[in-house]
Amino acid sequence: MAELFSPDVYARRLTDAAVLAARAGLAGLIVGSGPELAYLTGSWVSSHERLTALVVPAHGTPRLVVPATDAGDLADSAVPELNIEVSGWVDGDDAHALAVAALPAGPVALGSSLTTLHVLRLQELVGAPTVPAATTLSELFMRKDPAEIDQLRRAAHAIDAVHARVPSLLREGRTEAEVAAEVDALILDGHDSVDFVIVGSGANGANPHHSFSDRQLTRGDVVVVDLGGTLGPGYHSDSTRTYVVGGAGEADPEVVGAYEVLHRAHAAAVAAVRPGVTAASIDAAAREAITDAGYGELFIHRTGHGIGLSTHEEPFIMAGNDLVLEEGMCFSIEPGIYRSGRWGMRLEDIVTVTADGVELLTRQPRELH
Repeated sequence: MAELFSPDVYARRLTDAAVLAARAGLAGLIVGSGPELAYLTGSWVSSHERLTALVVPAHGTPRLVVPATDAGDLADSAVPELNIEVSGWVDGDDAHALAVAALPAGPVALGSSLTTLHVLRLQELVGAPTVPAATTLSELFMRKDPAEIDQLRRAAHAIDAVHARVPSLLREGRTEAEVAAEVDALILDGHDSVDFVIVGSGANGANPHHSFSDRQLTRGDVVVVDLGGTLGPGYHSDSTRTYVVGGAGEADPEVVGAYEVLHRAHAAAVAAVRPGVTAASIDAAAREAITDAGYGELFIHRTGHGIGLSTHEEPFIMAGNDLVLEEGMCFSIEPGIYRSGRWGMRLEDIVTVTADGVELLTRQPRELH
């Protein structure tokens, strides 16, 4: 059975979701399978192309519309302990009509994981404006409660343990793929599943989303290692460190200098985190340090992303995002510098906003090594 919070946690979340729907002037919400459903019920049921939908009216009893083929999986969730009407359906039934019938007339918020075919049919039946449920529920999803932050601490500790083993794996003559296979196994020592493994050596490290290849490591190579996994009720780890094959003493002087800039940028962004500042201001703190050192054009992505039941979610730490940070928000800080055709480097930690500042959840050493 999946690891769950207590049923009262999910009951409170359902109540809060209904309150937010009412406050937004909505008839209710319809969310599909995935992180939104897991947040509200603890269920990760997957019904492929068939519709699974949790309907949360602004006033009234929630309804979970689920294919009969998958209804048995609800036993691995909090659903049996919650005040939710379960409506099973079989092929030939109109599942979309079952979902919409649980709501009064009026605007409806639709979940992020619903596919276009489901969204179009639901919009047709609702016959009123629809809005993203992610927007309606954003204050629930973005502000993690203490139990969620504990899960993210646990995930951070697990990925720290993997990074502690990485330097011993980065030996001259080995391939990125060989290293990735060992890292994969190490992630599973402390997680329930592997989300991704990036081992980017030399020029491959200049591609932020490179995975791994048959390229052989050579002495002095800069290697970006970005790792993530899932554990417990579905919370994610995500951490990046940059290494040098043979140790930092083997690195090119340009690499050493650039990494010092990267380290300063990371520290500046972390130091800027506190309640009341904007997500954009954290991005600006990292970007200013890199730009002032002449590497601005080589920092080609946002500074960070939220994390929880999804690896990437709000708040996105990037220019133009005027979202004000609040206590309980959790996100990555991961500036990078990428010299195309030669090397890349990234330094990533997961942080949470505290009442008066910031807590770093991932804690492995940040120096080039």
